[in-house]
Amino acid sequence: MRKAQKKQAEEFVLLLSQAHEEIQNFIESDNAEGAMELLGQCQEGAVELGNLIEATEGDQAPTIALLEQYCELVYGIHQQISGGQQISAQGVYDTLHSRLQKIKRSVQNDIPIRREVVFLPYKASMWDSLESVYKATAEDENCDAYVIPIPYYDKNPDGSFKTLHYEGDQFPEDIPITDFNEYAFADRQPDMIFIHNPYDGNNFVTSVHPFFYSDKLKQYTEKLVYIPYFVLAEVNMEDEKAVERLKGFCLMPGVLNADKVIVQSERMRDAYITVLTEHFGEQTRSLWENRILGTGSPKLDKAAKARREDMEIPEAWKKIIYRPDGSRKKIMLYNTTITAFLEHNEKMLEKIQDTFRICREKQDDIAFLWRPHPLMQATIESMRPRLWQAYMQLVQQYRLEGWGIYDDTADLDRALAISDAYYGDPSSLVQLCQERRMPIMIQNVDI
Repeated sequence: MRKAQKKQAEEFVLLLSQAHEEIQNFIESDNAEGAMELLGQCQEGAVELGNLIEATEGDQAPTIALLEQYCELVYGIHQQISGGQQISAQGVYDTLHSRLQKIKRSVQNDIPIRREVVFLPYKASMWDSLESVYKATAEDENCDAYVIPIPYYDKNPDGSFKTLHYEGDQFPEDIPITDFNEYAFADRQPDMIFIHNPYDGNNFVTSVHPFFYSDKLKQYTEKLVYIPYFVLAEVNMEDEKAVERLKGFCLMPGVLNADKVIVQSERMRDAYITVLTEHFGEQTRSLWENRILGTGSPKLDKAAKARREDMEIPEAWKKIIYRPDGSRKKIMLYNTTITAFLEHNEKMLEKIQDTFRICREKQDDIAFLWRPHPLMQATIESMRPRLWQAYMQLVQQYRLEGWGIYDDTADLDRALAISDAYYGDPSSLVQLCQERRMPIMIQNVDI
C-alpha cells in the first residue's frame, strides 16, 4: 500500500472512532434514529476501507477479516436498537472501541508501506548514471520501480525546439520500460523521482520535454533526486577557472529544485556547497549541506564492474580488433568532446583528421575506437552550423574507410570494458578510465 493510501486508511479508522463517540451520545439521549444512521455509516465506511485494503493487499490481508467481524458487530447493534431492546451506551462504545483498536493495530502493523519510485532518463547512453540505483530499488520487495525514458528536443541556433527524440527502445533488454504517455504523474504521485539531466531549458543544444522540467516534477513527488549523468574531475577550489566552470553545473535548475543531489565524492560535495553558498549567501549553507550528498556516482560503480568477457562484440568490430592470425590488437578509445570542439572549432577538425592519419598508419598494431560525445552532431548543428558539413564529411569518410570502429551506440560500458587505453579530450570518461586503471593520454590540438 502506498504511503498516501495508508494515511487514508488511518483516517478511516479515526473517523470511525469519532462516530463511536457520537453513537454513545445518541443512545444516552434516546435518539435511536441518530444512532442507527451513524451505525449504517460506520458499516459503509468499514466496507470502503476493506475495498481499499483489498485492492492493494489482496483479500487475504488480516485486516479484512477484522473488518468483516466489525461489520457483523455493527449490524448486530443496529438490529438491537431497531428492535427496541434496551442496551448500554457505554457497553456499545466499549465493544466498538475494542474491535476498532484491533483494526487500527492491524492497519499499522500488517500493511507495509510500498514506495513508488520513478526514474526519468532521457538519453539511453546516460542510463548508467541511474542504473545501479534502479536495480537496488527494484530488488526491494516493498518498492515499485518504474523506468520511464522521457522525450527530448534538439534545439535550433535561436533556441527554439527542433527534432523530438525518444530513446525508449535503446535501453538494455533487462530494464522494463514504461511509456511516458501511460504513467499519470498527477494521479500516481510517486514517492521519489530520479533525474539525471539538470538543465531543463538552459541547455543550448537539447531540452527535455518541458513537462519534465524539474520545477514541474516537484509538483508530483515528495522527493525529487538529481544524480548527474557525468563525472567531473575533482575540483581544486584554489583554481578560480575550475571553480567558475563548476558553476555551470551547480547553478542549474535540477540542482536548485531537487530535494537531494547525489554527487561523485565528498570532495565534490564540498565544492558544490561552496559554490552554492557563495552564490546565494552564507545563510543558505545549511540548506545545501542537507541537500547535497557525496555518496558516489553509479557511473563509477558500473564502469569498475564492466568485464571484457561479458561484452558482445559486433562482427564488424572483430574484423578490426583481431589480426588474421587471431591475435588481438590493443584497443585505443578515442573520445572527442563538445567542450573542446566549441573551443577550438576548425582547429579541432584538423586535430581529428591528423589523429586519424597517424592511427590509420598504426592499424596493424592498434584497433582505433572513436566514440564522440553522444550530442556532438546536435551541438555542431545548433551552435557551429558553419562546421556541420565538414564534420559530417569527416565522420562519413571515417566510417566508409572502415579501418577503425565508430561507436555511437548507447553502450558506453562496452567501449570501456574492451579498451586498453584512452586518448582524447578531458572528459568524464577520463575519470571512468582512471577507475579501470587504464593509461590516459589527453590530446592537444596545438600539436
